[in-house]
Amino acid sequence: MNSYAQTNIQLFNQLKREGYSNIEIRSVFNAYQLTICLFTGCFRASGKTFIAHLIGTASILCSLHVPAKVVTAGLLHAAYTNGDFGDGSKGISNTKRQQLRRTLDEEVEEYVNRYTALQWNEQTITNICDRFDALDSIDRNILLIRLANELEEYLDLGILYCGDVKYQRYINHYNYQLVEMAEKLGFPTLAVELARVFKETALSEISVELHNPSGHDASFVFVPNSYRKRLSIVFYHWFNRKSRYLSSVIIRPLGYLTSAINVKFHIGS
Repeated sequence: MNSYAQTNIQLFNQLKREGYSNIEIRSVFNAYQLTICLFTGCFRASGKTFIAHLIGTASILCSLHVPAKVVTAGLLHAAYTNGDFGDGSKGISNTKRQQLRRTLDEEVEEYVNRYTALQWNEQTITNICDRFDALDSIDRNILLIRLANELEEYLDLGILYCGDVKYQRYINHYNYQLVEMAEKLGFPTLAVELARVFKETALSEISVELHNPSGHDASFVFVPNSYRKRLSIVFYHWFNRKSRYLSSVIIRPLGYLTSAINVKFHIGS
């Protein structure tokens, strides 16, 4: 059983112990500086800070002695899905990709970009297992980052503290396939760790009062009362909500009506 870093200082000390060069440690330091800009005030559904989760993921990769660029990508793997770039949007954009490339480099950014594009559910997990031998080196590193993320989610029974919704979503994964992936990637220690936390989670219970203490089903942002979102961001989110609402009450029914008319016309002809 390994003890993984949860703070930046612990991660830097671990990198030094594992024999990473000063230049490599500096690159991880630069990535951490961007991490605190993107994830300050961001928490997991369990109430754990998002930054601690990211550091933990990078620490797991460090313990596997993978290249520093993979460790760095692990530290920023959720940049596009959960990072706050200041424009209120989620997902990949050219502007965000350019910012990561300026701070890091193209190879690390490509890892983060492709990690974000990787769909992860029971069906895709099975598909990845079926075509594992066809994966190139980049795909294998992205998969390794994903498995490190999975391990970090389960550490300390963390997934149980996220509440029933997220717990069920994860526990229904084909966990044995994730263990198999780690073995095929050539990381038996990771496979053992995954198997251990999956078993611990399945056999453990926590007090009902500690289930989802944040009240959120997913990651969320909490900022001090003295800080407020810019008006432009508030308007952006309001507009998106209204757009989705209008789509559900107007456009979708019109689609059903059009289909019904087409069917009627076809029958009449």
